[in-house]
Amino acid sequence: MEKYIPDVYQKSIYTIDYPKLKDRGIECLLFDLDNTLVPASIKVSNEKIKDLFKELKEKGFDVYIFSNSPKSRVKVFADELEVNYCASACKPFKFKFEKLLYENDYNVSEVAIIGDQLLTDVLGGNLVGITTILVNPISPKDFFLTRIPRTIEKIILRKLRNYDLFTLGKYYD
Repeated sequence: MEKYIPDVYQKSIYTIDYPKLKDRGIECLLFDLDNTLVPASIKVSNEKIKDLFKELKEKGFDVYIFSNSPKSRVKVFADELEVNYCASACKPFKFKFEKLLYENDYNVSEVAIIGDQLLTDVLGGNLVGITTILVNPISPKDFFLTRIPRTIEKIILRKLRNYDLFTLGKYYD
């Protein structure tokens, strides 16, 4: 069950202690797109996200959008936010994580993934050994293909809570 436990759990991307991550040696932040940065139905970024990403880049982070969504969706956001991206990332499988690490000469201790799903973002990050940061979904509405993993996620969350390993709403960093 440990592979489903995030290293950090925060309410949103705006409550994460980014200076603390920098102090831990994190150099690269991989952000999930749908329901982490914006609801799945939204097609453009907003000023709050633009300001956050600008601030993160000024602090020296290498910022990526790392999403299972197709390039046609992810590239629009990456271009607006002036960041790199990896579309169709096939999370939780490790190969796109490993490719990004290799191509950018990052050690696993220097990279963190930030996302809203245990079965893609947290599991994928934990399988490759990077820091995993879970945030609450922005919207209760998911892309239709995400409904099945969300159902499985509820079962996992119940088991984690029963074993006192992880509880939604108990934030930590």
